[in-house]
Amino acid sequence: MKVSLLLVVVLAGLVGGFVRAESAIRSGDRIALVGNTFADQLRVHGYLEAMLLRHDFEEAVSVRNLGWAGDMLTARDRPTNFPSEVETLSSHQTDVIIACFGMGESFAGVPGIEIFKKDLGAFLVSHEGKSYNGKSEVRLVLVSPIACEDLGTTTPGTDRRNSELESYSMAMKEVADEAGVPFVDLFGPMRDLLSEGGAAEFTTNGIHLNDLGYWAVSQAFFDQLVGENRTPWRISVDAGEMKVTASGVQVAGVNGDEESFSFSVKELTAPNPAPPIEVALSPWISARRDTVTVTGFAEGSYELMVDGVSVATARHDEWAAGVAIDRSPAHREAENFRKAVKDKNLQFLYGWKALNQVHIVGERKNSSSGRALPAELIEFDKLAKRKDEVLRKGYEPQTRTWSWKLVPALK
Repeated sequence: MKVSLLLVVVLAGLVGGFVRAESAIRSGDRIALVGNTFADQLRVHGYLEAMLLRHDFEEAVSVRNLGWAGDMLTARDRPTNFPSEVETLSSHQTDVIIACFGMGESFAGVPGIEIFKKDLGAFLVSHEGKSYNGKSEVRLVLVSPIACEDLGTTTPGTDRRNSELESYSMAMKEVADEAGVPFVDLFGPMRDLLSEGGAAEFTTNGIHLNDLGYWAVSQAFFDQLVGENRTPWRISVDAGEMKVTASGVQVAGVNGDEESFSFSVKELTAPNPAPPIEVALSPWISARRDTVTVTGFAEGSYELMVDGVSVATARHDEWAAGVAIDRSPAHREAENFRKAVKDKNLQFLYGWKALNQVHIVGERKNSSSGRALPAELIEFDKLAKRKDEVLRKGYEPQTRTWSWKLVPALK
């Protein structure tokens, strides 16, 4: 994947659209996500949580996703005997609640905005003065709905929907500002992403994100939560002058000739996760990818190896234009970490949200399996907590050897 370095630099300054601010997330925070389908599916995809866990907080954070498909501020129905949200928040010793609402409410249109603001204020008041961690008042973060994607005839009235969603997002910001709580704007970044067009789709039905959509939106979500625009790895190599400049990593031991080049790379920040697809990626996405630019190579194709693992092969002119590097060993480790996050979330889900209610309140409640269920739920919770402890290791920076060689068959 070729990337224009100039384009990357320009867009990197635009992504997120804000300057560094105070982080809504603090070192060691125990985070609870609540809200609608968007929040619920953050658990399934795991991008945001993995990025938070691999961020350079002094003490790792911990996350519990309590999102529920279809939830709205005043419509959050649960099965009989389901544990209360207060119980779950207290069990997690929650420091901060990240609340994602506004999508379902927005279908009431402009006439429903004042009711939405009133309900949002009541939600904030419901947590006012509460201490779920047993030592300090819980903090809250409000998160806007995303923009609606135009998928043609399957999503009629997209312009009207986006006008409504923008109004609800602005209303949420007003409530957040008045209450003095952080606000995360996902509508704006999603709208900007969709405005670029291209073949890739980011949702399944206009409002429910697919894997690529969660990858992209999680980037903007993360930036606003931690109060900074995350800078991807940027390595610029002048093979002729044997000079290297870099951000996100530290380079040393540069050596080479006209047909080969190598140096050691000390990772300073976690690599950005690779996008789940490669086809027709937009400039917005390209600007988020870790990228290497190499000038001064003799004509031919060159293979990049990282610690002996083949990462990318491209022609000299493609290297000069910039090549996205997000299949390296570091990126593969990041993907394995995300899979571990998803597995932890699955164990928590099994313990918190048992899938077969017939064993809880139905005809099998007094069966052997029904009687065994409470103990099984406790074991799932223990599994989730053990996996939490493993994930707390977060990101451990490595120093690796990067080397390029002219591909002999293509000289």
